[in-house]
Amino acid sequence: MGYMGDYSMCICFPKKFGVTEAGPPVDVKEVFMKYATGGSGMTVEHLRWFLVEVQGDVEASMEDAERIVEEVFKRRHNNVKLSELALSLEDFQFYLFCVDLNPPLLNKVHQDMTAPLSHYFIYTGHNSYLTGNQISSDCSDVPIIKALKRGLRVVELDLWPNFSKDDVLVLHGWTLTTPVELIKCLRSIKEHAFSASPYPVIITFEDHLTPDLQAKVAQMVIQTFGNMLFCPSESDCVKEFPSPKELKYRIVISTKPPKEYLEDKNLSSRGSNSLKDKDSDEDTWGRMSADLTNDDDKSDCDASEHSQCDGDNEACDRLLRPLGAPAYKNLISIPAGKPKGKLREKLKVEKDKVRRLSLSEQKFEKATVCHGTDVVRFTQRNILRIYPKGTRVNSSNYNPLIGWMHGAQMVALNMQGYGKPLWLMHGMFGSNGGCGYVKKPDFLMNVGPNDQVFDAKAKLPVKKILKVKVHMGDGWHLDFKQRYLWSSPEFYTRVGIAGVPADKTMKKTKKRKGNWTPVWDEEFTFQLTVPEIALLRIEVHEHNMSEKDDFAGQTCLPVSELRPGFRAVPLFNRKGEKFTSLRLLLRFEFVQVDI
Repeated sequence: MGYMGDYSMCICFPKKFGVTEAGPPVDVKEVFMKYATGGSGMTVEHLRWFLVEVQGDVEASMEDAERIVEEVFKRRHNNVKLSELALSLEDFQFYLFCVDLNPPLLNKVHQDMTAPLSHYFIYTGHNSYLTGNQISSDCSDVPIIKALKRGLRVVELDLWPNFSKDDVLVLHGWTLTTPVELIKCLRSIKEHAFSASPYPVIITFEDHLTPDLQAKVAQMVIQTFGNMLFCPSESDCVKEFPSPKELKYRIVISTKPPKEYLEDKNLSSRGSNSLKDKDSDEDTWGRMSADLTNDDDKSDCDASEHSQCDGDNEACDRLLRPLGAPAYKNLISIPAGKPKGKLREKLKVEKDKVRRLSLSEQKFEKATVCHGTDVVRFTQRNILRIYPKGTRVNSSNYNPLIGWMHGAQMVALNMQGYGKPLWLMHGMFGSNGGCGYVKKPDFLMNVGPNDQVFDAKAKLPVKKILKVKVHMGDGWHLDFKQRYLWSSPEFYTRVGIAGVPADKTMKKTKKRKGNWTPVWDEEFTFQLTVPEIALLRIEVHEHNMSEKDDFAGQTCLPVSELRPGFRAVPLFNRKGEKFTSLRLLLRFEFVQVDI
């Protein structure tokens, strides 16, 4: 059976297949009886005590409870008069199953937003302009707009000269991707940058331009964004990054500072390996075979890479400033680049200067194996960006958790793809109200005796226990087209943890046959050593005797942000798009462990 991500309302289905609404689970009945004090109705006062004692909403007021009761009666009974009204058991279950009234996460920014940018995980895209694969898909502003509406905060644009060398295009170099004009991308970013979050949008330029075209880019950027653009001070280097709060509603540019170009290099040739090697963070598509693959497969963790110019010399500045054109260099708030030398040198922390370093997923993995604590130490002040390896031509992704557990702020994924890595990305950035900035845990920022920092390889004790009870699910008969529906479904749920290796696990419920609103009432316990970056993974499948089990929804939730108690959890399709009606009723409980 095919993928069922495409869905629509099916009006005739309940009648045809006899779908009946499941009654409340046993636990829901018991908690209702307890807080309704044995009566047939739960008053506003009763509901407030339920919110405080079971749901953990210790500051819940009578007004909060009244709002819930009012909404339930409006939706179920077309009645908003609160006098003498109380929730029945069915009303109570309806409330628990309402995602907007009873969500699993707090839907507002609640973390400290005044620390430097290096203290945050940042929602980051890779090749943000591509509509599909890395080789032949179209370049467009449409995927950029879609990602910004979802909350993405770092947009990557690859800049190339057009054929006549008088304008700038966005495309994936040395491939068959069709270009899009830079100005179109910039205007779309301006229009949609803050549709989902007020916090800064960072544009990373992958720059393959001559100085005159860099000057033209500077003009475009200034004319497009105006006062929205954040420009650094006149100092030669950035000593500390500003905070997300300082940069609210601002556009920030990050790229390598411009440098001198050797006169004997042909800058107009896209085939120049020298230019690509020097200018690009990305894998070189033009020579994907022998030497690139061999370089990535070297066992020497400190293998030398091409040196990068830091752009601080006077000759570089002179090249930057054609008459009448704004200085490209002065737009760069987050300078990027790699110092000369081996990998450990690239991770060197400078006292009076911060920067952004980019590593491919392979080089990053080597760095974590050989210099894991150096990576963590680097990311405490500097920004580390990781990007997918060049062989991911179908826009697949890598596991982002390896980056987060080492403090990497910009873990860049192909947002136009789909699959488990992207589910994890969506889950992580559901944190902190979905604003695109998640404060890194204290353990990644702390420095202990003898300059010690967090070691992801160290064996750690259990810090917290999470209990997840899977009560029931609903909505499949509404969210899938009729041709995809099963005559006698057997739904089961997989529940697990994604996080550090010691916490990783996956469990599943029993199958529930022939019920479109399956009730499982099964509880799972998870012991967590690093709950701060753990993600709760949930998948629903329908058992298929003759073929592979059918996908029937998924979600991923940050453990540190889970609200305790009974919660309505919405489900998403493979691409991370939320279903209209699909949801689960779960109960979360945390048990603190004395260490």
